[in-house]
Amino acid sequence: MDEPLDRPRGDDLNLDDLGDLNGLGDARDADRAKDADHAVDLGDLLDRLRAGLPAEALITDPDVTVSYGRDMASFCAAGTPAVVVLPRTVEQVQHVLRTATALRVPVVPQGARTGLSGAANATDGCIVLSLVKMDRILEISPVDRIAVVEPGVVNAVLSRAVEERGLSYPPDPSSWETCTIGGNIGTASGGLCCVKYGVTAEYVLGLDVVLADGRLLTTGRRTAKGVAGYDLTRLFVGSEGSLGVVVKAVLALKPKPPRQLVLAAEFPSAAAACDAICAIMARGHAPSLLELMDATTVRAVNALGRTGLPETTEALLLAAFDTPDPTADLAAVGELCTAAGATGVVPADTVAESELLLAARRTALTALEAVKSATMIDDVCVPRSRLGAMIDGTAAIAEKHGLTIGVCAHAGDGNTHPVVCFDHTDPDETRRARESFDEIMALGLELGGTITGEHGVGVLKKEWLARELGPVGVELQRGIKRTFDPLGILNPGKVF
Repeated sequence: MDEPLDRPRGDDLNLDDLGDLNGLGDARDADRAKDADHAVDLGDLLDRLRAGLPAEALITDPDVTVSYGRDMASFCAAGTPAVVVLPRTVEQVQHVLRTATALRVPVVPQGARTGLSGAANATDGCIVLSLVKMDRILEISPVDRIAVVEPGVVNAVLSRAVEERGLSYPPDPSSWETCTIGGNIGTASGGLCCVKYGVTAEYVLGLDVVLADGRLLTTGRRTAKGVAGYDLTRLFVGSEGSLGVVVKAVLALKPKPPRQLVLAAEFPSAAAACDAICAIMARGHAPSLLELMDATTVRAVNALGRTGLPETTEALLLAAFDTPDPTADLAAVGELCTAAGATGVVPADTVAESELLLAARRTALTALEAVKSATMIDDVCVPRSRLGAMIDGTAAIAEKHGLTIGVCAHAGDGNTHPVVCFDHTDPDETRRARESFDEIMALGLELGGTITGEHGVGVLKKEWLARELGPVGVELQRGIKRTFDPLGILNPGKVF
């Protein structure tokens, strides 16, 4: 086992002082947005919005606006929006931001609200800016290998559209059938194929962004290469709507790969499975997918969908290849799994069998959510070499707190999703769930990792972001926020 990585966290950061650090930042945000906190005349706000928007773009019925209050994250504060706006054009988005700046009203951008960190949660009296109606695919170019899309395009819709042109858009979050490209960009989301093809940030070439004051900024390029100026495109990817509102994206595409075949390997322990993962990567294999489910997750998936996964296993590894000869690649990986202690190695013979295995993996989070009345989903990413320590440490935390914690992971990236299952009506169990969640994030940092690999910070991990970045990092990132959003109206209370 490798020794723990030494990772600097700022200039001798004292974790006991982080409450003060966060409190200072919250106070500054409050000062910048203080005019948004005073009673804004709702009639005036609605009149100004109506001046530049069609009637159908505004939702004011409280019974409806409340449904836009939060994303899928548990235990994240959410307020009541004053109005929900569903624009269809860039000009309408600009009008909303100009109105918000004039009246100093908070604006919370939203996609499909499938996020898991509270980043899309409303604040009291805000304008919820839902971009789901901006859902056009504007261009697909096989020659330039790009797609130009609006933010409300659903990931799966884009993937299928480019596939018809012999191309591929690889990022595929588990919620790909419902999540939007704008939301994927906002949280810098990943997916099952990241191990070979990378995450959303690697496919965003350029953006059109409406800034807090309503100006339209174009970043990036349509070309395969380009290094003119600072990389503002990457700055917006993962900013969770706190710097501007994405209204158009230029996305890189890949040639459509061959259909992949999947291998399932059973292991007597998570440690043995992690040994196999390390061997696969060390030998230079390039799987299109390398996913891990622990025994708790396997049982939950079987209970939800009767998928027939082997419940005798302590860890189930799925490896896939989309190479010209996937059968040979699977055979080589199967040998490595056996050498690492696998008790069963079963390669799929057909694409249909492979799809069934992948469908089971995609339901993992949903299945764990069905175990108890509530869940807290962690998103800790560690170096691949520390994956075994991360999973074993999570199991120890579950035992310590007497809780069910299932782990599914994008194992090829070291990105784990420990899911804490608990009864939210039991105060003591709820307390233990929160403590275990925090201990899992602390473990990830101790192992040289990060508190979020793809779900973002939102409300859920604000304190932990400060711990990871340190005081100097927090100060500089707050400065960036002030540059783009001097009044603090864009998604206030999120990230910092």
